[in-house]
Amino acid sequence: MNFQQLEYIIAVDKLKNFVKASQSCFVTQATLSMMIKKLEEELDVKIFDRSKQPVKTTDIGLRIILQARKIISESKKLKEIIQDEKGILSGELKIGIIPTLAPYLLPLFLKQFMQFYPLVKLNISEFTTDAILRRLKSGDLDAGILATPLNEASIIEQPLFYEKYFLYVNTKEKGFDKQFVLPKDIDVSRLWLLEEGHCMRSQILNFCSLKKQKETEELFHYNAGSIETLKNMVDANFGMTIIPELATVDLNAQQKKKLRYFKAPAPVREISIITHREFLKEKLIHCLKETISSVIPDHMKSAKQATIINI
Repeated sequence: MNFQQLEYIIAVDKLKNFVKASQSCFVTQATLSMMIKKLEEELDVKIFDRSKQPVKTTDIGLRIILQARKIISESKKLKEIIQDEKGILSGELKIGIIPTLAPYLLPLFLKQFMQFYPLVKLNISEFTTDAILRRLKSGDLDAGILATPLNEASIIEQPLFYEKYFLYVNTKEKGFDKQFVLPKDIDVSRLWLLEEGHCMRSQILNFCSLKKQKETEELFHYNAGSIETLKNMVDANFGMTIIPELATVDLNAQQKKKLRYFKAPAPVREISIITHREFLKEKLIHCLKETISSVIPDHMKSAKQATIINI
């Protein structure tokens, strides 16, 4: 038994396919199949039911793979300890970030992080909150950057900043000539929202108890996939939407006139780095957190005079 064999069975369990698993491990299918067969013979068990398509992991196989993940994780921890002792900051950091945050946050810190830590390889993907959680638990991601709190026992949350929400209103909408608004001022029938699956949609519907109204009063339904689409719909058509603070930074002068503040305490979303409780690359995460913190305005680092909206 060796680490390579354990990595092979983890890959097959994850992908449910020997060809895809061999490709992900950069070996031929024949090599991967032979190594797994040798492991099964050594343990005298069947880890996979090859008669099923997709490949199915047997009950004993599931227990073996669970232990294999722990062994591989511990082996990586040894490497982390050695690198830490040598003062080397390197390796790969796989990060998931929610789509309503990625286009506004990544440009702020990415270049700086890569300049400060040239030996660290960043692998960043956009996923919804649920997808990030699944990938963290399976080990496919090292960390997530998203809105919290999540109330997940296996997840560690490290708050980064607090992002206010703003109302973005078409200039032809009546009753929005005032700078500050209350939740009750929002006409839900004229509110543009993101499609289902985005945590920001849930947060906004929870804000002001809009969910029931939205379900019963919605006459026109449009599934928007991004904040930029929502802004464009308001600009070109009618109505209003709610956008987070970082999305307001690059607005032009005309667009900024469409922003309305909520009366204090303003609604905000808490943005955090999350990791699994068994996560190993603590120093890399610390450096990432420090880099992000250095580019975030000071007023966004406190939740004073704000109401955090839960997902």
